[in-house]
Amino acid sequence: MSTLGAIAIAPDTHWVGALDPGLREFDIILKTANGTTYNSYCVRGSSGVAIIDTVKESHAGEFFTRLEQVARYDEITAIVLNHLEPDHTGALPELMRRAPQAKLYISNKAQLMLKALVKHDGLAYTIVNTGDSVDLGGRTLHFLNTPYLHWPDTQCTWLEQQGILFSGDVFGCHFCDSRLFNGQVGDFRFSFEYYYAHIMRPFREHVLDALELIEPLPLKLIAPAHGPILRDAPRSYVQRYRQLAAPLLHNEIGASNKSLLVFYISSYGNTSRMAEAVRDGAETIPGVRVSLYDLQGGGNLPFVDLIEEADGLAFGSPTINGDAVKPVWDLLSSLAVIKVRDKLGAAFGSYGWSGEAVNMIEDRLRGLKLRVPIQGVRARLIPTDEELGLCRDLGKQLALHLTGSIEHRVIAMSELLTQESTHA
Repeated sequence: MSTLGAIAIAPDTHWVGALDPGLREFDIILKTANGTTYNSYCVRGSSGVAIIDTVKESHAGEFFTRLEQVARYDEITAIVLNHLEPDHTGALPELMRRAPQAKLYISNKAQLMLKALVKHDGLAYTIVNTGDSVDLGGRTLHFLNTPYLHWPDTQCTWLEQQGILFSGDVFGCHFCDSRLFNGQVGDFRFSFEYYYAHIMRPFREHVLDALELIEPLPLKLIAPAHGPILRDAPRSYVQRYRQLAAPLLHNEIGASNKSLLVFYISSYGNTSRMAEAVRDGAETIPGVRVSLYDLQGGGNLPFVDLIEEADGLAFGSPTINGDAVKPVWDLLSSLAVIKVRDKLGAAFGSYGWSGEAVNMIEDRLRGLKLRVPIQGVRARLIPTDEELGLCRDLGKQLALHLTGSIEHRVIAMSELLTQESTHA
């Protein structure tokens, strides 16, 4: 256990969290080259003490040792849970046992999670929303409802008198440094950006909603649940979130225009010709900007950045060994980190024998919650003029759907079965 004691981050406000420098992977999906911290905070007022979040259960001993340095358990009147994931609530059951008089404060969407976490009949808690507050005597905690950052239950807590935002996972990162404060720790910029990309980016719309609540606050310090405490230039991190979350493409094409991206990979140039035909068809419709990309010529990350702001996506792949080719699947699997629900999707491709790739891509697009309203186009080997015409019509129909010129239509299962029998 670290010998680091409780650290004052402001008068009567202390960090009482835990350090986990040896952690190298978090929740399977995140690499943590510098470990992480589980940040918990203790706020003292003249009439009560509040604990803001706890720590992972394996590090509860550190948490209680530090907490006992700045408060007695019988002084604790409030326990605020900004987020109920186990890395924030692992010590909660024991804290409740030691401070049974303390009231729990959680968001509305945290109720079911709390009951699953603490197996206790008649568990008492208070639901809070934006505008609600708790008075500790000279210290007032105000609650900000910030759902889906990154779970439905998440909220932030604002300590009015000291200008401190206890932000939960927002503005956090996995970076462990016992010096704690951003102006003293090592360079953690890569961790901050990496954390945003994997945790917050899929919920960009909710980030923007949260920023509307946070930006007006007279911030002096941001105290996140993971990583360095942002004491120096805290507003710069808010501004960086605004930059990362703000759509940039509309600055170039105008908010009224739509963007269609056509991705393809081609063994012998046949799927490439189909992709060009899809592009040509889409470009006949005013108000749609079409971009064509060969997957063989670029990595996934730049394409994911483009897809995040696009309105429509079309994927072209040959069928090899009864499947779409790996670069297409790699790109599709990368889309989990962004919101693609309700974007428009389509597929096309050349094949030699069986031609399963188009239907497989369409199924994956539906699994990602894209709308796939138009039957994909398949061409055996070299596409004929008629098949290229079908590709042009596919592009045109996609563009018409994007501009709202025709009614949206989702292909029924019966139509899919008919298509299968036709292609068999």
